[in-house]
Amino acid sequence: MRKSHPIRRALLATAATVSGIVLLLSLKPASDPASASAVGGAAPQQTAAGQSPQGGARGAGTTTLTGEAVQTQYGPVQVRLTVADGRVTGAEAVQAPSGGRSGQITADAVPRLNQAAVAAGTADIDAVSGATYTSAGYKESLQSALDQMGSASPEAGAEAEPETETEPETEARTVTGAVAQTQYGPVQVRVTVAGGRVTEAEAVQAPSGGRSGQITADAVPRLNQAAVAAGTADIDAVSGATYTSAGYKQSLQSALDQIGG
Repeated sequence: MRKSHPIRRALLATAATVSGIVLLLSLKPASDPASASAVGGAAPQQTAAGQSPQGGARGAGTTTLTGEAVQTQYGPVQVRLTVADGRVTGAEAVQAPSGGRSGQITADAVPRLNQAAVAAGTADIDAVSGATYTSAGYKESLQSALDQMGSASPEAGAEAEPETETEPETEARTVTGAVAQTQYGPVQVRVTVAGGRVTEAEAVQAPSGGRSGQITADAVPRLNQAAVAAGTADIDAVSGATYTSAGYKQSLQSALDQIGG
């Protein structure tokens, strides 16, 4: 076997060195940001305030409130609510009677109770037919959860509505109607009016003595009460006191006419 010549070996080594230097010089450092991302991994995305990394806006803060467990004849019932912006957005029974017939009733009743609770936003919901005990327990636990909502304070920065000024009450005025003559004697009515409303009525004259006095004692207080309640002379006659009632209404109308009633 022939040995390599020393000069030839030197030339080959020199050629290899030069080739290596040329290759190194031809390589440029990766300065492109895209290349850097490809090599080192994607940089974390900047997100706008109030947004999730996926870009969607964050939902309004929600609160979960769990009512007390209510013992019923068929087992405990306990309701949990989801509340957002002071409104019930979800309801579920975390405990309810189960097993056998009770389980079947629960499976039918609870979804309907949940739906009713969200729709009403209160515990004033109808019981589900055939699930009286479960419905009663649900409503009681629901109310205890809602009571926790009531303890929340108003939103910060909310201004209380200014109190509205009320107009001063008009000074009371007393007006007496004309005397109405009846078969059993005169009837005259006096009314007190305040703020455009009849606040009091009384008969200053009415039939008296014997049977007429008894009828007056029974009929007049009822006529007075009717006049105040109606605020007009359109009131019913008292049974058994037809003449006194007719005279009362006539005098009452004359009094109301004086005040534009």
